[in-house]
Amino acid sequence: MRLVFAGTPEPALPSLRAFLDSPRHEVVAVVTRPDAPAGRGRRVERSPVAALADEHGIEVLTPAKASDPDFQARLRALKPDLCPVVAYGALLPESALAIPKHGWVNLHFSVLPAWRGAAPVQAAVRHGDDITGATTFRIVKALDAGPVFGVVTERVRDRDTAGDLLGRLAESGAKLLLSTVDGVEDGTLRPVEQPEENITYAPKLTVDDGRLDFGTPAAALDRVARAVTPDPGAWAWFRGERLKLGPVTPVEEDGLAPGELRVERNRVLVGTATTPVVLGDVQAQGKKRMTATDWARGARIEAGERIS
Repeated sequence: MRLVFAGTPEPALPSLRAFLDSPRHEVVAVVTRPDAPAGRGRRVERSPVAALADEHGIEVLTPAKASDPDFQARLRALKPDLCPVVAYGALLPESALAIPKHGWVNLHFSVLPAWRGAAPVQAAVRHGDDITGATTFRIVKALDAGPVFGVVTERVRDRDTAGDLLGRLAESGAKLLLSTVDGVEDGTLRPVEQPEENITYAPKLTVDDGRLDFGTPAAALDRVARAVTPDPGAWAWFRGERLKLGPVTPVEEDGLAPGELRVERNRVLVGTATTPVVLGDVQAQGKKRMTATDWARGARIEAGERIS
């Protein structure tokens, strides 16, 4: 089939590579978000999907909005049979959805109807789900509500960050998306409507969602820190400045007051509402990321100091 692939970040790359390697399909163009500032230097960069398309000499479409008439005219001219979508990052109006013969098929990183929305993997980690997965479905006007083609499941491991889990789902999901498109092409696959119960939502995370509240139990704090790693990142206040934090590890030890720091030879403990947690990597404002023990030695933490 003639495909126009829509996607933007790194997790979309395994799926795009799967289609590029498939002898059954031709990727005639990609749709991705416009070039944007990235990194510490805020240099304007191509999206990962655009960069991979450039390597393969594939046309790249970067509409500010998918409702743009020029974009839709070009999409019609390309005559795609189907548009696979992975983390494109923009809404698709019905006028665009109607263009490809077989519609737009999305790979979503949850088992729908659980965790519809922009941050399903983070939600699964934050809420302590044991099992999550990926779903392929036909895009409709309502958010992540279209009929389902297929599902793969994945166990959420005890120390998974959102980044760890998303990396595995991007790989298994790419195989699912390719097999879904194969099934649509040969007519062996028919989508099934989603159930109307047990629907949950996972909105996009903000920087504020990464603030760690040491007045909560250690287990909950651990899940939040892993859910926002690597993005938007965990943090807390220390001496009036924002301190970026990596994942923390709960330990069964004598308690400290919430937020209270205790520096030991090979680790740094912080109190919570229950048992303490061990800090992982730390990045003070204007400094490089380092181990918590190196940070604590440089900061010369005094007895009774806290982070909040």
